[in-house]
Amino acid sequence: MDQSDGREPVRGLSQDPHRLRDSTEKVLEVAIGREVRAFRHQHGMTVADLAAGTGLSSGMLSKIENGNISPSLTTLQALANALSVPLTAFFRRFEERREAVHTRAGDGVETERAGTRAGHHYTLLGHLDASSADVIVEPYLITLSEDSDRFPAFQHEGVETIYMLEGVVEYRHGDAVYRLGPGDTLHFDADARHGPETLLDLPARYLSVIAYPRPS
Repeated sequence: MDQSDGREPVRGLSQDPHRLRDSTEKVLEVAIGREVRAFRHQHGMTVADLAAGTGLSSGMLSKIENGNISPSLTTLQALANALSVPLTAFFRRFEERREAVHTRAGDGVETERAGTRAGHHYTLLGHLDASSADVIVEPYLITLSEDSDRFPAFQHEGVETIYMLEGVVEYRHGDAVYRLGPGDTLHFDADARHGPETLLDLPARYLSVIAYPRPS
């Protein structure tokens, strides 16, 4: 990794969250070239292999991958067939939209989720359903007040991450119970039964970020 910015990689993670990814390509030929090269590498093919599978010369393929020429639709179709991808896959980096949702303090949407009881306040802080992603992510601010009664256990698709902001609760996940206080994090498979079990210090507030597969 390029350490020119002076930051060290985050230890214990498979990826460095500070690493900069390529920005959206603004030049169509460059965007196509990057995708052709990426798909070729995914298939473990050399330039010569792909040339043999498409009838193109190795020199022509090199020019395409480097963004030096604008390939015809016939050429792109031949590449798509050889790489077993749809023709549109070559255009995904060109002017691709990256969405963000900004929710100002106090502007979150008060909502109810299945099993919500009196005194349990769910505030949806954003909903990002990007067409390029295979998952939907929903962050919630959850408040448990003095009036809260016992939570039912939840089960749903995807994964969930909880970050405690205030208060102390005992949180169940499957057969285990975790004591969570300010600054504690719990990340888990949401398909197991889970939810606050004992409210030890109220009011309690925590962020809950739920990610689940996009419905087919």
